[in-house]
Amino acid sequence: MCAPSQISVTEPNSFAARKLVASLDVHVEMSDQFLCHPSIFEQFAGSRKTFKMEDFYRWQRKRLDILMDGDTPAGGQWNFDEENREPPPKTGHDRWPQPVYAPLDGIDAEVMRDVSETTWGAAPDGTWATNRLGALERLDFFVKELLPMFGEHEDAMLQSNWHLAHSLLSPYLNIGLLLPGEVVSAAQEAFRSGKVPINSAEGFIRQVIGWREFMWNCYWRWMPEYKDLNALQAIRPLPPLFTRSKPTPMRCMQSALEHVHDRAYAHHIERLMVLGNFALISGVNPQQFTRWMWNSFVDAAEWVMVPNVIGMSQFADGGMLATKPYASGGAYIDRMSDHCKGCVFDRKKRVGEDACPFTVLYWDFFLRHAEVFVKNPRVARQVRAGQQLSDSDQVRETARIILARLDSGDL
Repeated sequence: MCAPSQISVTEPNSFAARKLVASLDVHVEMSDQFLCHPSIFEQFAGSRKTFKMEDFYRWQRKRLDILMDGDTPAGGQWNFDEENREPPPKTGHDRWPQPVYAPLDGIDAEVMRDVSETTWGAAPDGTWATNRLGALERLDFFVKELLPMFGEHEDAMLQSNWHLAHSLLSPYLNIGLLLPGEVVSAAQEAFRSGKVPINSAEGFIRQVIGWREFMWNCYWRWMPEYKDLNALQAIRPLPPLFTRSKPTPMRCMQSALEHVHDRAYAHHIERLMVLGNFALISGVNPQQFTRWMWNSFVDAAEWVMVPNVIGMSQFADGGMLATKPYASGGAYIDRMSDHCKGCVFDRKKRVGEDACPFTVLYWDFFLRHAEVFVKNPRVARQVRAGQQLSDSDQVRETARIILARLDSGDL
């Protein structure tokens, strides 16, 4: 009979699981899935009353000596966002290599049979690796084939291309098949050897040691109360379009939802500026939207979705994480995608039957919450512009009609 003198476990990655482990007589090892443990984050937090990701990211760069030339950031600046926000190219939408696929095996088939009655979406097609060797193969492919062209169009969206040059590595980082240190080292080495331009290397590394680690630490610092915040009092139930099979006439939403259905994935701009943006300006309950995101994405976990949705996407924390709500109308989507061309809605219109729901609800959002956001220097101008619209009453009425269609499942 086995009689161990001690049981050791790795720190779980959820608040509830850690609470459970703390109640047991087990030895807990520090997780190696992150480069900045909450105990180290305390050094950054210090006496700060608020936290900004950009400050944390620069602190991480210095602390970890990543993309640094002595005390100076590689390339002479901390970020290259301006070079990494190009709209999609007019042609060559297949310029990015296809992702690595692996044939499904017997174990895959067995698992699919076991879970088929409790899941939704398309059947797996070999896009996602299920072991470390597969994850390492995809890391190598990304660094060699995609990272050199990653930066320029990292915020772009295309109807015909779901992956562009995105790494598709987040599932493996989030379940431990890859570790952030080895991923960042591979990217930095490719830059140092001249194979990857600085804007691509920096843009990708920022996602790993900046956003990912910042969200992780905000989760631990503010839970468990954080998950229940609803500063804007958004009470709309999750609209049917998020869960039904019937397509929506909004091309941008339909494209993002198809990506989620087919591969349990959509890249960061589709999550934030299409799916999240629409939920925000529609007034969807943030807890219901968080649950949908958590249930729908291959890289999902509570620590991922709670801060990204409650804080970054829905502004439900009132500005604890983000300094402004990430709300936009059809103009942004038109600039950063090819979705608006051929859509039944006109992104330039804010009244009428063919008015773009994003444009209408964008203005309606700032009119609804004018008292809150007119005090926010980052969006006060938009609030005042909305208040000065000559057709603001018609905009509000158009928004009412759109929201009624949304609730009924007609949109």
